[in-house]
Amino acid sequence: MIHPVLLCGGSGTRLWPLSRKSFPKQFTRLVDRESLFQASARRLTGADFAPPTIITGSDYRFIVTEQLHAVGVDPGPILIEPSARNTAPAVLAAALHLAKADPEALILVAPSDHVVPDAAAFRAAIAAGLPAARAGHIVTFGIRPTRAETGYGWLELTAPAQDGQPVALTRFVEKPARPAAEAMLAAGNYLWNAGIFLFTARTILAAFTEHAPALLPPVTAAVDQAQVDLGFLRLAPGPWAGAEAISIDYAVMERSSNLIAVPFGAGWSDLGGWDAVASEMGGDAQGNALSGPATAIDCRNSLLRSEDNSLELVGIGLDDIIAIATPDAVLVAHKSRAQDVKKAVEVLQTKGAKQAETFPRDHRPWGWFETLALSDRFQVKRIVVKPGAALSLQSHMHRSEHWIVVTGTAKVTVNETVRLVTENESVYIPLGAKHRMENPGKVPMVLIEVQTGSYLGEDDIIRYEDVYSRGQGAKG
Repeated sequence: MIHPVLLCGGSGTRLWPLSRKSFPKQFTRLVDRESLFQASARRLTGADFAPPTIITGSDYRFIVTEQLHAVGVDPGPILIEPSARNTAPAVLAAALHLAKADPEALILVAPSDHVVPDAAAFRAAIAAGLPAARAGHIVTFGIRPTRAETGYGWLELTAPAQDGQPVALTRFVEKPARPAAEAMLAAGNYLWNAGIFLFTARTILAAFTEHAPALLPPVTAAVDQAQVDLGFLRLAPGPWAGAEAISIDYAVMERSSNLIAVPFGAGWSDLGGWDAVASEMGGDAQGNALSGPATAIDCRNSLLRSEDNSLELVGIGLDDIIAIATPDAVLVAHKSRAQDVKKAVEVLQTKGAKQAETFPRDHRPWGWFETLALSDRFQVKRIVVKPGAALSLQSHMHRSEHWIVVTGTAKVTVNETVRLVTENESVYIPLGAKHRMENPGKVPMVLIEVQTGSYLGEDDIIRYEDVYSRGQGAKG
């Protein structure tokens, strides 16, 4: 039995403005009807696989469970990182947790934001690597290169790569300059580094002991002191903060001598930039990739993508251009600068622009809300509550609220009063009142909320009761 470990804590800044810290690319539908995370989970299900172990951040824990439920995947342990510490502590935490039940557990570590169109071929590659993993090797799955890519790390093999044939690994190569990439492509014994690994728990723990021993005490303590919270396993924040933020490649893989690579050539992309998304989407006769209400006139090899049905995106005379429009941000860049999109996020963060990290639509375990209008002393929101869901019992110190139900029925608590509010009815929430809304129906409940007050931030919230066991703060 193989235990998949899905890493899904990254922010995917190269795919801004569609991928942001509040809802990163792994949870977004970029090239298919399901998210990259959902596709990754389904790809690693079946008779040979245990329920996936998930490692994610606190803000994403309910997104993870909701998306897995939507595609019929029952998760295994969901480990919550108190803070992002890169992939080495995350992998170590998962290995320590799984080793408690079985020190010889087979673990497959995979990012959750990759595209692998041929799931059967990928599972066959995993099967090809199993004997080496059981024999104590660390197996990595390298991608047969199709171009002189400078945006990926590479793997040098001891022999030419043949799909599905394990071969010893000589070294890891950092992202190369163009001449070096062209030479490696021509050589035939190099692969792209996909960051996918297969090993036993005992093997990887021995590797950490040898090559990254400083990580063991804090991560072990974080796992041993973890607390169960609504089915999630929250790693202890105190010891976790003492773990170095370092990638699994730097901490362990580049220092290990027992690595075996399995070449994989059946199609793969890490969607590391909008140019890669355009390639996966395919194009028209002029090479243009279009999504949403987008129109290309006399354009060639361009990506035009509108994420709002009410926002028509039109390109005229564009060559090799990326244009992405969301309700609150627009990106226009040359395809050759796709890797520089992350710089835009850094600049926006410096400016204090909220678009750098958050969307107008904010996902919560009970549903979502979005801001329709915002000024100095008022804010208008649309709130959607899932059937059977409930917001926390809460109060605010700086604002009052007025709720108008437009779809469904709301069960509303205001201090000691509980009442049903139906379509076209409203209720007023005075400043400081304890209140809660619930959806007792079987269809999503939609309401318009008008806030007025001196401060309208999401952190102006005091929770008294919450079915999702969230703490204080904006998201808890």
